[in-house]
Amino acid sequence: MNPLNHVAIIMDGNGRWGLRYKKNRNDGHKEGLNTVEKIIKETLKNKIKYLTLYAFSTENWKRPKNEINFLFNLLENFLAEKIDELNKKNIKLKIIGIKNFSEKLNNLINKAEKKTSKNKKLQLNLALNYGSKFEILNSFKELKKNKKKITEKNFISYLQTKNIPDPDLLIRTGNTKRLSNFLLWQIAYSEIYFEKKLWPSFNRKDYIEIINNYKMIKRKFGNI
Repeated sequence: MNPLNHVAIIMDGNGRWGLRYKKNRNDGHKEGLNTVEKIIKETLKNKIKYLTLYAFSTENWKRPKNEINFLFNLLENFLAEKIDELNKKNIKLKIIGIKNFSEKLNNLINKAEKKTSKNKKLQLNLALNYGSKFEILNSFKELKKNKKKITEKNFISYLQTKNIPDPDLLIRTGNTKRLSNFLLWQIAYSEIYFEKKLWPSFNRKDYIEIINNYKMIKRKFGNI
């Protein structure tokens, strides 16, 4: 049975869910936050040490301004209301991506990261304003700037995930089969599951089924 240390999720389908059931994309984002809380709870139950959620990509800035504002208001409220709860559950919060947000959101992020920095039960990584191509290019720029030899070890040391093990399992909801510039280096040997359900409809039973399927796969890593 395969050990499972790190799950990464592309939470796709919020907007489509909102249009389908509420006639409003923002309602889908709001409902998607409830799914986040359910999945965090189930991740803790399964004693998985790392959970990485793709919350906002560098490409998502192309979306309508009112939708972007709604997303960041949701995040601000989540951090303000839930950080004490995360801390009590021994969850460490880590942001990967470029922290180029409002002063209020940056302060909330920094406060949340600092407050939870010593927690060890689960590390919750939120990919915000994250793009893997930028991350990879930046790592090479840092190698050159610091006159380091180009090796895999040195390259990884400049990634935003430098102290985070690579995902064992990547899940993408929303019935879309692409990686969308997410952890392209890190998922080289991850098992990938494409889930038809939209993120707000994804539930604990779906998550457990994928986890159980993953545990039974023979992982070869290039071997036979």
